[in-house]
Amino acid sequence: MSRSRVAWVALPVALAMTLSACGGGGGGSTSAGKEDADGTVSIYGTEPKSTLFPANTTEAGGGKITDALFTRLVGYKAEDGATYNLAADSIESTDAKVYKIKLKPGQKFHDGTDVDAQSFVDAWNFAAYAPNAQQAGSFMAPIEGYKDVHPADENAKPAKDKMSGLKVVSPTELEVTLSAPNSVFPIMLGYQPFSPLPKAFFADQKAYEAKPIGNGPMKFVSRTPNALIKLERFDDYKLEDKVHFKTLDVKIYSSQETAYQDLVAGKLDFMEALPPSAKVGEKYKADLGDQVLNANLLSQSAIALPYYIPAFKDNVKLRQAVSMAINREQITKTVLAGSYVPSDGWVSPGIKGYRKGVCGEYCTYNPDKAKALLKESGFTGKLTIQSNQDGGRKEPLEAACNSIKQALGVECEFVGATNFGAFRQIVDGKQLTGMSRSDWSADYPSIENFLNPLYRTGGSSNDSNYSNPAVDALLEKADGTANPDEAIKIYQQAEDLIAKDMPSIPVWNEKGIGARSKNLLAAKLTFTRDAELAAFRVKAKS
Repeated sequence: MSRSRVAWVALPVALAMTLSACGGGGGGSTSAGKEDADGTVSIYGTEPKSTLFPANTTEAGGGKITDALFTRLVGYKAEDGATYNLAADSIESTDAKVYKIKLKPGQKFHDGTDVDAQSFVDAWNFAAYAPNAQQAGSFMAPIEGYKDVHPADENAKPAKDKMSGLKVVSPTELEVTLSAPNSVFPIMLGYQPFSPLPKAFFADQKAYEAKPIGNGPMKFVSRTPNALIKLERFDDYKLEDKVHFKTLDVKIYSSQETAYQDLVAGKLDFMEALPPSAKVGEKYKADLGDQVLNANLLSQSAIALPYYIPAFKDNVKLRQAVSMAINREQITKTVLAGSYVPSDGWVSPGIKGYRKGVCGEYCTYNPDKAKALLKESGFTGKLTIQSNQDGGRKEPLEAACNSIKQALGVECEFVGATNFGAFRQIVDGKQLTGMSRSDWSADYPSIENFLNPLYRTGGSSNDSNYSNPAVDALLEKADGTANPDEAIKIYQQAEDLIAKDMPSIPVWNEKGIGARSKNLLAAKLTFTRDAELAAFRVKAKS
C-alpha cells in the first residue's frame, strides 16, 4: 500500500484549530556542484495496478505518480509527518466536527482551470459514492452523509449521490461537517483521496484516464505500460513544494536487483528501498557511500490470513501457530541484513499510541508451542504465502515459509505474482488461496491509519477480509472522540481485540534505507519511504 511517518500531530480541540505553514525536512544527502534547473530525475517505479485517479490509488506504484500530480489541502514534513498547510490557507474548527477551510488563491490545474472549493467537494463526493468503486472511498467515512452515498450493504442502491456534510461557501472556502467529532480529520486531509479534481475529469473520464490532469508540482506527459511514466514540471505551480528540475522519469522495473545495478551505474537516480543482496554485509555502503539516504519510517510488515479461506476463518489456534513458527530475529538479521527489526504489534513504532509487545508471546519464535497449537487447530494441509516477486519481497517470505516448515513440520510454499500490480489485483479481487504479504506504510501519522483501513469491516486495505463488530464499534467510538489522547486510548483497546483475533501476523518493521545517484546534488527520503521531490537537485553536466 502507501507510505510512512514518525510524529503524530495532536491538534488542540477546545480551541480553534489552525495548521501553520512550514517547510519539510527528512533523510537527505547532498554533494557539491552546479545545479541544472532543467535537468531530468529518474526514480525507481513499479507498474501501477489501476487508473491514476487519486481516490483509486492505494499502492506504491501508482502513489508515486498521483503524489506528484496532485496537491492536497495539507502536506507532511518529510522527516516526521508534521502537518502544514499546502493548498489550504487555513483549516479551523472549534469543536472538531465542523471544519472551515480556506484555500490559497490563484491555484491552477494543469489544464489552466481554477482549483476552487467545488473542485474538492466534487472529488470527495465522487470518491465516496459507492457505484464509483474507488479503492480509498472509505476515507470519506467521517463526513456527514457518507452512509447515504455509501451504504454498508454493497448491493444496496445509495440513497443520494452527494454527502450532506460538504458545502461550498465561496470559490475559495468550503465547510466540512463530520458525523461526529474527529481529531484526526485535519491530518487525513493530506492523503491522496482528498485531492481535488478538475471539471475535465467529470466531462470525460476515459480521456482523463489516458492523460490525468492534476494540480500538483508535476504534470502528466506519457505512460508506457511496464516501462516508463514521464512527468514534467508544472511551471504555474506556486506552492512551497514546487520542484527544481524539469522532467521526472519513473522507470518501471520488474526486478529491484536490476534497478539497483542501474543506480550504482548512474542510470537511475533514486531508489526508496534497496534489494536484499545490497544489504548483506552492508554492501550498499561500499557501493554508494554518501549517496545513501536514511529516514524514520512509519510502516508495518505483516502476513494476512484471509477469512474467506475456510482453513483460517474461526481458527485462531492456526493463526497463532503460524506466527510463533516464524523466526523474526533470524530473518531480520540474515535475509533482511538488519534493515528491518522484528514487529511486536499492529501499530508502527514512532506513532503516538504505539505500545511495545502488544502481540505478546505469539510474535515470539517458539517451535514447541507452535507445534502444540497446530495440533489443537486440527489443520493438516499445506500452507502458502502469496506476494509479488519484485521489490525484494520474495526472499524474506521464502525464509518465513522455511521457518514455518521447520517449526511445524508442514509443507509451506511461496507463491509469487510477477509484479506488485498483478499481486494487488489478486488481493483486491479476494482471490487469494493462502496467506498473503500485507505491508503498510502510513498514509498520515496517526494510530487511526494503522487500524481503520486494515481491520475495520470493509476497510480499503483489509486484506484479511476481517470483521469483528466489537472492533468496529471501538474504532467508530475512537473516530468520534474529540480529545486526541482519549481517542488514542480507545484505538488501543481496538488493537488489543485485534491481537486476540490475529487476522494478520506482524512480522517486521522496516528501517528507511534508500539511495541517490551521483547525478543528483541533493535528494531526500521521507518518513513514508517516498521521494521528497521538492528537495531534489540535479547536477549540471560539465
